[in-house]
Amino acid sequence: MSKITKEEVLHIAKLAEIDFKEDELDTITQQLDKILSHVAKISEVDTSDINPTSHTLEIKNVFRKDIIKESLKKEDALKNAPQQLENGFLVPKID
Repeated sequence: MSKITKEEVLHIAKLAEIDFKEDELDTITQQLDKILSHVAKISEVDTSDINPTSHTLEIKNVFRKDIIKESLKKEDALKNAPQQLENGFLVPKID
């Protein structure tokens, strides 16, 4: 039995503002039907003995601790700047 009809595909296409030619509509309907049939097969798998997971691998925090350090002095940060304006970098205007 078909999982999706041509009319349903037309409705979805209208919502997505997609125009299909008649031959494309037939192809898309067949492809979507195959996809939905495959998803239905996957849904039949018994997962009652499988614990829910948010991730398949064990995850640990890989971030370093936030340690406050002395920053660059303004003069050192601007030392190699191609152009400066007052106490900052001068960059080209973006239109």
